[in-house]
Amino acid sequence: MDDITVKEHINYWLSTADDDLTAARHLFEKGDYPHCLFFGHLVLEKALKALYVRNIREIPPFKHSLPYLAEAAQLTLDADQEKFFEQANEFNQQGRYPDIKNKFRKKCTREFTENNLRKIEVLYQWIINIIKS
Repeated sequence: MDDITVKEHINYWLSTADDDLTAARHLFEKGDYPHCLFFGHLVLEKALKALYVRNIREIPPFKHSLPYLAEAAQLTLDADQEKFFEQANEFNQQGRYPDIKNKFRKKCTREFTENNLRKIEVLYQWIINIIKS
């Protein structure tokens, strides 16, 4: 893994995920719900990449799909987690490529965003616990 140790790679991914979680919380506080969820997706993506480095001991794939990264990192998901990871991919796609009718933006009410941000935080902590075990 180049000149950087596995531990340094893991720390990189987790520290940038922490930064993104802080940004997501700030965006939520300001009422920018679509971007809050976009950053929430980044949190999970980076946590999965840290887990990938821990388990596979290689540079993680240049992919954004949470289900793909979870499988590549050898993370076993239950049905609810798998469903949420699939749903959270929409946060990434809509953050990068919003639709012309702003359907996603309209969907991102305070309640919708708060519920999903809470799920992101729980899953993020779960992945961190696995990495540290």
